[in-house]
Amino acid sequence: MMADEIDDGIEPSVPVWAVFGDLMAGLVGALALVLVAALGMQLDLAERLKTEIAQREVQTQRLQALEQALAGPLAAGRVTLDNGRIGISGSVLFAFNSADLQPEGRQLLRSLAEPLAAYLKARDEVLMVSGFTDNRQVRDGARRFTDNWELSAQRALTVTRALIDDGLPASAVFAAAFGSEQAVASNADAEGRARNRRVEMSPTPRPARTVAPPRG
Repeated sequence: MMADEIDDGIEPSVPVWAVFGDLMAGLVGALALVLVAALGMQLDLAERLKTEIAQREVQTQRLQALEQALAGPLAAGRVTLDNGRIGISGSVLFAFNSADLQPEGRQLLRSLAEPLAAYLKARDEVLMVSGFTDNRQVRDGARRFTDNWELSAQRALTVTRALIDDGLPASAVFAAAFGSEQAVASNADAEGRARNRRVEMSPTPRPARTVAPPRG
């Protein structure tokens, strides 16, 4: 009787194999989650890499097309091409502190207008014409320009208008001024200042057209 009472008061213990099974199930579940996360990260990285490679291929094709369009001026050393930016020395286009095109500069722009127009049309891009100066103050006897910002702006506009006169659609080109900012060489010597006095032309994607909502 006493033995039966003692036996009835002792709860049966949980089998070891059941606890082990629960642990293994938990580990397998955690491992599965880790594998799923790792696979997701791998797929994401692969997709990013694929996108990056595609973007590089597009950029390479774009630069090759631009090089082909400007093959003549590039071979003659009249312009430079650096990562899609077409550079022209300021001394070729303008006299010092002037925004009036020199004959050599006018002829050069005339030779660039047609190939640039064809390139922009084929790729549906627009051309940004940027004017730059060195850091010396403007010394203009006629006082046409207050500072380097005005001088660089007028030079960019002069080049823009010349390209339009030579056939580049007005809707495919715009002007920008940077003054003495974004120098490509030191302004401490004459050679560096000459390099900083320049005009650059950069084909860029055409801005997305937005449709204004109808007025109620």
